[in-house]
Formats: sequence, structure tokens, C-alpha cells
Amino acid sequence: MDNTWREVIADWQGETSFIGKNPSGGSVQMGKIGDKPGVSPMELVLASLAGCTGIDIASILSKQKQPFTQLQVRARGKRATDYPMVFTEFEVTYLIWGDGIDPTAVERAIQLSEEKYCSVGLMLSKAAPIHSSYRILKPGESPEVEQLSNLSL
Repeated sequence: MDNTWREVIADWQGETSFIGKNPSGGSVQMGKIGDKPGVSPMELVLASLAGCTGIDIASILSKQKQPFTQLQVRARGKRATDYPMVFTEFEVTYLIWGDGIDPTAVERAIQLSEEKYCSVGLMLSKAAPIHSSYRILKPGESPEVEQLSNLSL
């Protein structure tokens, strides 16, 4: 099998629900099954963006020996009002907890992820602009409520 191809299988669970599976055994529920809510396919796009860039940021900051203790990546997308209701814009916010984190190192990590490493972000940026921001927080500090509600998926 050509190593450049990736594959998942989506098994129908009835009505509008599917279970997506990868060859290594990972799975994700799309749509509601019984009382258990699932993730929508468009939310999976956002989760893929957040996960992809988050992996990069964690790796780069670790290699830079930045003392972060927690990292959260929030991604949201603005959808068109007409079908097919594609995303027309993305926002990614990085919340990084730790003492003594260098903002320049964070900015460089984000730049490297956006311009070189995050294949999901690089692909999506061809379809719609991606805007990013970050906040460095002290351990135990929580973001303001307005920002939580503003950035929630």
C-alpha cells in the first residue's frame, strides 16, 4: 500500500449517525446514537485543525524547553449561510499555562505550525483564512468567562 494514502471507514449506525474508524483502532462517533451525542463532521474539521496545530505547538515548545504545564487549542469556524455551508473563516486560539514562558518562543512555534508543519491548517488555509492568537496564563489561572463563551464550539 502506498504510504501517502490515509484511510478511514465510516460505518452507518442508523438514521444520520456513523462511527468513523482508522486502521489502528481509533474511532469517533458522528451524530447522536441513542442518548449519546456525537461530533458533527464539520466539528471534526475544527478538531482536526486544533489537534494538528496543537501537536506541533506542544512539540516545538518542548524542544525549546519552554516550561508549559498545560496547552489548550480552541478552533472555531464561521460557516456560510447558503449550502453547502462551508467554512469561510477560521479562528485558532492557543491557551498556554506556565511560569516563565517566552512569548517570542510561542509566536515562533505558531508561525512554524502555520507555515510549515500543520498539514490540516495548510490545507484549510487554501479554502478560508485562518486567524490565530494566543494567551499565556499562570498555572491555575482560568480564562475570562467572556472569552470562554466567545470561543466555545
